[in-house]
Amino acid sequence: MIHELLLALSGYPGTIFTWNKRTGLQVSQDLPFLHPSETSVLNRLCKLGSDYIRFTEFIEQHTGHVHQQEHHTNQPNQTGLHGIHLRAFCTGLDSMLQPYRQALLDLEQEFLGDPHLTISHVNYKLDQFQLLFPSVIVVVETIKSQKIHGCQILETVYKHSCGGLPPVRMALEKILAVCHGVMYKQLAAWMLHGLLLDQSEEFFIKQGPSAGGAAANQDEEEEDLGLGGLSGKQLRELQDLRLIEEENMLAPSLQQFSLRTEMLPSYIPIRVAEKILFVGESVQMFENHNHSPSRAGSILKHQEDAFAAELHRLKQQPLFSLVDFENVIDGIRSTVAEHLWTLMVEEADLLEQLKIVKDFYLLGRGELYQVFIDLAQQMLKAPPTAVTEHDVNVAFQQAAHKVLLDDDNLLPLLHLTVDYQGKDAKEASGPRDGATPPQDSSPREAPPTGWAALGLAYKVQWPLHILFTPAVLEKYNVVFRYLLSVRRVQSQLQHCWALQMQRKHLKSSQSDAVKWRLRNHMVFLIDNLQYYLQVDVLESQFTQLLQQINSTRDFESIRLAHDHFLSNLLAQSFILLKPVFHCLSEILELCQSFCSLVGQSVAPLDERGAAQQLDLLVKGFRRQSSLLFKILSSVRNHQINSDLAQLLLRLDYNKYYTQAGGTLGGV
Repeated sequence: MIHELLLALSGYPGTIFTWNKRTGLQVSQDLPFLHPSETSVLNRLCKLGSDYIRFTEFIEQHTGHVHQQEHHTNQPNQTGLHGIHLRAFCTGLDSMLQPYRQALLDLEQEFLGDPHLTISHVNYKLDQFQLLFPSVIVVVETIKSQKIHGCQILETVYKHSCGGLPPVRMALEKILAVCHGVMYKQLAAWMLHGLLLDQSEEFFIKQGPSAGGAAANQDEEEEDLGLGGLSGKQLRELQDLRLIEEENMLAPSLQQFSLRTEMLPSYIPIRVAEKILFVGESVQMFENHNHSPSRAGSILKHQEDAFAAELHRLKQQPLFSLVDFENVIDGIRSTVAEHLWTLMVEEADLLEQLKIVKDFYLLGRGELYQVFIDLAQQMLKAPPTAVTEHDVNVAFQQAAHKVLLDDDNLLPLLHLTVDYQGKDAKEASGPRDGATPPQDSSPREAPPTGWAALGLAYKVQWPLHILFTPAVLEKYNVVFRYLLSVRRVQSQLQHCWALQMQRKHLKSSQSDAVKWRLRNHMVFLIDNLQYYLQVDVLESQFTQLLQQINSTRDFESIRLAHDHFLSNLLAQSFILLKPVFHCLSEILELCQSFCSLVGQSVAPLDERGAAQQLDLLVKGFRRQSSLLFKILSSVRNHQINSDLAQLLLRLDYNKYYTQAGGTLGGV
């Protein structure tokens, strides 16, 4: 019977010890020579055998490495579980069972040497597994029932290893170490070669944009990133200000990767995973591009072997150490980030590129756009057509020549775009090289004027495309259109002043006084808005950006600083604050309507219709200026309030605005 018992405990039941799928191994009930106490001890041992059979079934089902008897080998794969992490778990589980198998072999040797040994001796020898097997079977059943997949297996094993039973903890830690071997291989492929070896979607990095992901821990959200007191949470909020659908703008050649946070084990913080993501993306960009390899060199500075050895050392450690792990990741990230910094700042001359962006997208070359506005004023008044874009670019080139901007290397990289009705259909039938086909084929509303459809395209040179992505350039375009509309209105109001000077010798009427007072108040508001945008926002933020770039040798810090800069432009120019932006847009439209009225009126305003139109403009401007004053004075949010207060300071520096009751345009 002892040999029957040992065979049953090895996974081979017979007539004395029977196997039932529901109840497991049990001693047969119709054995008259067994005392009830012996039956109790044997059933206790049978529980070990039941767990062992379930372990081997699970291993055989998912790896096929263990040879067992036919009664439980041909089980269909009903769980749908698969993947290399599961195979690694099975390998670790199999190694955990090796001491149990050895104990059975030792017992067999002992019984062959001494036939008088009893069942109690078997019970004594196998007692060490009575705590271990039930705890580990819980892990196996959890994986099966919840269909746990990929790196989530690491999390499950880790949580169950954090118990107070030393044998269970040590066994699960050994299984976890085997599972970590797979993770380290994926890490090495991703971080050292830019390869995402993840056919079954098990890794915590995936190709494609993020689906939102899980929220980071509170302490990480509030972690100061050293960017003017900007916390991680605030930065994510700023970066999530999507003015456009970024996915539709990404060129097909640009592969995007993101974190699959549901696969990230809890003992690896989000901040470490983001460093891993950054390194792999950067390495992959270099591997795919092969741009002047002799000049750029290896992004890892030919330290791949050293970093691979470090990852292998971590893999050999019996216990996972976050400190050691993060130190190795930080070392690789620092090397990549410093190399990218050198490539960006020194070789690609990032500061000069930022100056170009400032000059053209943020109207730093004011004289150029002043001439361009004069040249393109008439052609962009009407709704755009198929030839408008060509005419506008001719005007832009002429404006550049007039202000002596004849940089043959720069001007070909810049191109004004005009989005007219029917353009999408035309591009969909035959897109230009490098252009992204439109994702949305639904018809869009035709822009009312060419100015509303105007944009600026810039051919970003490698490797600056990882900083100036299509989504980033589109945000610059939003700021560009807004700044250009303010500059255009300012120019038109100045032209109205020139008309006034030409007509000052003519006899004036009451409506003339109203008209020129209104122009004066409009100029007052627009000039101060323009000064606020160019000096308090653009120059201030651009200076801070340059200081942050010059104070670091880390590319990630540059990218964060640039994102912060762009987000601040959008926020402080009130593009994102809808009430203020809408109010300012209404004021700009009123100013344009006024300039059109003045330009049409060659004679003094004595016509009834013109007088009524002027009266409507006065009332509209008074209403909007009053609304603007109330908004600027009432917002209590600290950050927004500081921006509004600065604009209010510009508009009300001499308290005229206040004394007028917060209303401009009146008597």
